[in-house]
Amino acid sequence: MDDSELTPLDPAYKTVLRIEAVIFALLIMIAISVASLAVSDIILWAGIPALLVVGYLVVRLPYRRWASRGYSLAEERLRFVKGVLFHADTVVPFGRVQHIDVQQGPLERAFDLATLTVHTAGNHNASVHVPGLKHADAVAMRETIRAAIRRDTQ
Repeated sequence: MDDSELTPLDPAYKTVLRIEAVIFALLIMIAISVASLAVSDIILWAGIPALLVVGYLVVRLPYRRWASRGYSLAEERLRFVKGVLFHADTVVPFGRVQHIDVQQGPLERAFDLATLTVHTAGNHNASVHVPGLKHADAVAMRETIRAAIRRDTQ
């Protein structure tokens, strides 16, 4: 399938990913600081590489994660593509859908974003999460899938 037919996630999702990366980076820096108190020379050999990793996590990785994701809602199916290192291309036919959730965490609410979760029958990989959607778009997608499910059951 061609990636050009995919819809990119909302650009505000890059900011959410960056804020999450900053929180994670702060945890790394706190751990390095605590370790440097325990071992006096650790900051020399661990601090600088940690700063480089933190810089990559905050500046470059959120953009790469955002750019590597996209979705398509067409032909009675949901397709979601993701992956920087490990690429995943998931297709869920509407006929396999059990139920659909639209979720918002505090950061997502602040940026008017939501995650659409489509649950299918099965145990392993039975849910597909599409983060970084405008809340209104996620609700509209949920209603589109629900309408298709109703048509199939009638």
